[in-house]
Amino acid sequence: MKENRKLERFELDIPARLMVTTDAQKKEVIELQTVNINAGGAFLQTEHSYPVGTRVQLDLVLPVEKIKELIGMYGCVKVVGKVARSESQGIAIIFDNKYEIMPYRR
Repeated sequence: MKENRKLERFELDIPARLMVTTDAQKKEVIELQTVNINAGGAFLQTEHSYPVGTRVQLDLVLPVEKIKELIGMYGCVKVVGKVARSESQGIAIIFDNKYEIMPYRR
């Protein structure tokens, strides 16, 4: 099968927190890891499945030691997106263009 990606994908295991608001307005928060990521989205390993189109917020914790040395904390990228694909190994999220980079203290 031919790969149709326009953005380079990186196989990175990044700690993440996925926040989903269900139809019943109940918020779910799941701690998980990315499998791969690029500038347009990520694939996350999870046993939870969500319908395609479900809106999500994803906090990606960047455990880069150099950042921690410089400012005493980790970096966190907050992105919003939607579920593009759901399968038995996890879910694919497409990011919106909105994001926020901020400090993250453990």
